[in-house]
Amino acid sequence: MPPLSLHPFPPKLIPTPSLLSNPQSPNLYPQSSHLYYHTPNSTPKRRRFGLQIKSLDAAQVFDYESKLAAQFRSSQTLTIAVIGFGNFGQFLAKTLTRQGHTVLAHSRSDHSAAAAKLGVSFFPDPHDLCEQHPHVILLCTSIISAAAVLSSLPVQRLPRSTLFVDVLSVKEFSKALFLNSLPPYFDLICTHPMFGPESARESWNGLHFVFEKVRIGEEGSRAERCEKFLSIFEREGCKMVEMSCVEHDRYAAGSQFITHTVGRVLGMLRLESTPINTKGYETLLDLVENTAGDSFDLYYGLFVYNKNALDMLERLDSAFEALKAQLFGSLHDVVRNQLFGNAGKVRPLQEENVNQNGAALVRSSIAGRPLKVHVPDSSGDDNSMLRVGIVGFGNFGQFLAKTIVRQGHKVLAYSRSDYSDVARQLGVSYFSDADDFCEEHPEVIILCTSILSTEKVLMSLPLQRLKRSTLFVDVLSVKEFPRSLFLQRLPPYFDILCTHPMFGPESGKNGWNGLAFVYDRVRIGNEESRVSRCDQFLNIFAQEGCRMVEMSCEEHDKHAAGSQFITHTMGRILEKLGLESTPVNTKGYKTLLNLVENTAGDSFDLYYGLFMYNANAMEQLKRLDNAFEALKKQLFGRLHGVSRKQIFENEDDSQHLLPTPSENESASTSSLEALNIQNN
Repeated sequence: MPPLSLHPFPPKLIPTPSLLSNPQSPNLYPQSSHLYYHTPNSTPKRRRFGLQIKSLDAAQVFDYESKLAAQFRSSQTLTIAVIGFGNFGQFLAKTLTRQGHTVLAHSRSDHSAAAAKLGVSFFPDPHDLCEQHPHVILLCTSIISAAAVLSSLPVQRLPRSTLFVDVLSVKEFSKALFLNSLPPYFDLICTHPMFGPESARESWNGLHFVFEKVRIGEEGSRAERCEKFLSIFEREGCKMVEMSCVEHDRYAAGSQFITHTVGRVLGMLRLESTPINTKGYETLLDLVENTAGDSFDLYYGLFVYNKNALDMLERLDSAFEALKAQLFGSLHDVVRNQLFGNAGKVRPLQEENVNQNGAALVRSSIAGRPLKVHVPDSSGDDNSMLRVGIVGFGNFGQFLAKTIVRQGHKVLAYSRSDYSDVARQLGVSYFSDADDFCEEHPEVIILCTSILSTEKVLMSLPLQRLKRSTLFVDVLSVKEFPRSLFLQRLPPYFDILCTHPMFGPESGKNGWNGLAFVYDRVRIGNEESRVSRCDQFLNIFAQEGCRMVEMSCEEHDKHAAGSQFITHTMGRILEKLGLESTPVNTKGYKTLLNLVENTAGDSFDLYYGLFMYNANAMEQLKRLDNAFEALKKQLFGRLHGVSRKQIFENEDDSQHLLPTPSENESASTSSLEALNIQNN
């Protein structure tokens, strides 16, 4: 092409009519075009040259990129109708809308305001909702009202390929309900999100979502829709567990129902936080909090609509009775020994007025005095170190010795069993003879024996070989008993400090920071050296970050009966059930398993000591017994009311929705399974 000459007017490029005739033509990138080039006062001359279009960003009649993106988004989202827009329905809707799904809702109560805040379309009339043709109907009702709500839906207005999903806590019942009530052309999935608004308020990550594809049509689109729905929970990080409804209910009776039962029994006790909570007691408080928000209808539904629940309730009842029999049996043996054996030597331990001969007490003047934490300097000054003697070098004695030695104190140990090898490994001087031990003149003697053996061990020590200013310390889980024992059995010139570390080798294995250490300065001499020594001993625990709680022995036992004794009682009852981890553990059930693990390692002697030597324990046991009986009465009373309605109110036409036993199941069923349950 020849070069163009300069001209005062810019040239005009005129496209040929063929290019303008169809602006929507897909051929938008021609290799060349015929253009007319002309100047004023001259005839147009046809020139042929190449034209290459580098980019095209102008708005077109059809924006194909946006259209494709919209089609993709539409293909990945669902229209989901939530039936029952209460707490749980709203809880699910928040995530559904956040993921971009269209959510419709219907409920018998007016939740239109809540729906508007969540970006959900609320329909008071179920006909209007069904005429929107949602892809999925999500049933979020209570167990008891599920049948009534499902029968009220105008399902004839839905497309015949609609997917029905439930989220009930029982699965055999919902599966039977769907199969018996819905036409065969609807798809069915039975699911159970093993979490709720409380346990999943932060996120769903790592929480179990159980499902069974009960009936899905053969068409690829229906299978794809099923996977889209399940992917909602998978995207949130849920552990997806495909499991039959039968298998689910068998696991749930042993986990979810027992968790709610324990939570409700403890809720009836009106447990409260104390200044000396143990980790185990705090787990019980958390359990009560997590279950107290659920309605009794939910709990009753778990009981009635899971055929395994009654068996679990009976096992729990039997375990409680067995534990009481074990406790009272041991108590009976003690009484028999006192009546027929040599128990005349053992007299009741009541606090007496002890002659203080020259050992003036300063308890009243130092009670409540702030404890000064003394941190020993690195120079290793022996004046800041104590000679601590541990009597009873079992698990707990060794547990304390590790920290006391690490802080630089000199530790001696004496025990009836031979722990010389363990002591050597810990850097502890071990004595198999009590006289040799006492002749070493430890400044502090810690009694680390069991509650039941404390008096016997104390009386076996050659106290005359000790310095008269020795400080005696106990670490028992009850406090009025050792206080009375020390005041009664020890000469008045010995100092007495009653303590209770509210932790042990298991709960304190990662450190003592923040754990409660309760103490009562029962009798401390006036001399500054004796007051300072008491503080030095307490500093061992303060330096480790313990929460130091000065409290009278009487007050301690009152709190401990309502916390520690109840914790151990529930742990032992659950241990007798033989609870095991399941593939679908809830957070609450994990709490129970941890409780069993933390209490199972303790001997029965410890538990019996908590019962026998705490005056408040019997009252707590009676309250626990009454609470369990009241819960059973509440359950069976409601069940009786349902049965009466069926018999006397002419409701024989109600369908029996519980699954019928399979051929390999026992022909004889319990009275609960034989009941024709009425949903009201």
